Amino acid sequence: MSSSIFEYVPHPYVAERRYSGSSTSDDPLGPIQRANAAAARFVTTGVGTMWCAYLFAIFAGLGFPGFLPDSVSKYTLWGSTVFAQLVLLSVILVGQNEQAEASEARAQATYRDAEVVLHEALQIQEHLIAQDAVLERLLDRIEPEGPALAEEPTPSGSAPLEPEAEPKK
Repeated sequence: MSSSIFEYVPHPYVAERRYSGSSTSDDPLGPIQRANAAAARFVTTGVGTMWCAYLFAIFAGLGFPGFLPDSVSKYTLWGSTVFAQLVLLSVILVGQNEQAEASEARAQATYRDAEVVLHEALQIQEHLIAQDAVLERLLDRIEPEGPALAEEPTPSGSAPLEPEAEPKK
């Protein structure tokens, strides 16, 4: 809706978001990268639980010297040093990178949404200023002399438009 006193200018992101159907950009990753990212997120969220910490504590306890036969302790030592430290470390780092990228995309979308809200608020202010100017010109035509209506106190109470009754003595 257009008006002769104000020209509304929508923020470009509003139209972009409306027609894209999504607040984030398309995923540029291929199927293999998406599968790797999904596996890394799964391992990262799984390893980052107390249940996994309990499992690793049991695993570390099994590696205590003399607790199990030497052949089992050797495999426990291999699992805790080679596998857990080298393999899980890199997988967790990939998962954290994926989570950071998703968080950055959400933060960027939130920032753009806030930018749109600010733009819309400024548009509303400009529209109100234009309306105030028209109202002032109309008031000058109606009451060229005497106090301006804006200087009179605004009525308040339960029925501000009805005349006040005389107080009973």
